[in-house]
Amino acid sequence: METLDEISSFTLGHYEQNADAFFKGTRDHDVSQNIHALLSHIQAESSLSILDFGCGPGRDLKTFTELGHHAIGLDGTAQFVEMARSYSGCEVWHQDFLKLDLPTGRFDGVFANATLFHVPSRELPRVLGALHAALKPKGVLFASNPRGNNEEGWNGGRYGAYYALDTWRDLLSAAGFVELEHYYRPAGLPREQQPWLASVWRRTP
Repeated sequence: METLDEISSFTLGHYEQNADAFFKGTRDHDVSQNIHALLSHIQAESSLSILDFGCGPGRDLKTFTELGHHAIGLDGTAQFVEMARSYSGCEVWHQDFLKLDLPTGRFDGVFANATLFHVPSRELPRVLGALHAALKPKGVLFASNPRGNNEEGWNGGRYGAYYALDTWRDLLSAAGFVELEHYYRPAGLPREQQPWLASVWRRTP
């Protein structure tokens, strides 16, 4: 079994080597459904404090900012951090998901779009705990991950864990979150053509 450092290093290395192609390939993806799902559940007024967890090159940071919110990015890939700062104009933290150093009670919402599945299952409870602590009371976590039947391992140079809905619910509930909604993407297709499971959760006090 690979060590956590090896898993992190190899996965981040994959993104470093493919950073430009990843930016070009994902820059125009429409994730407005996911952004709306997060924002619609936050019980706060005016400009919100949002952590884009695994912000990549900064596409969604730019969107949150254009909507009038204060967004901070976080990514473990050094090239993505530089890209995101340049593209969005936002503050971006360079942090490995497995070595987080987050402020307590800082954010109204955490946007984890296509990111948490890279966390090995044995570390996920700790990472979820860190995100829970970084949210304000009743803050909201959005997560979107490729769904599966609880498989875990390497896929195209990246490590991933692919959860069934019931398993994902158990993990988030154990971390102190209450489910607000879930849905599958892309919208409007038969379930077998919807590989993404999106879910929204509220931090319990």
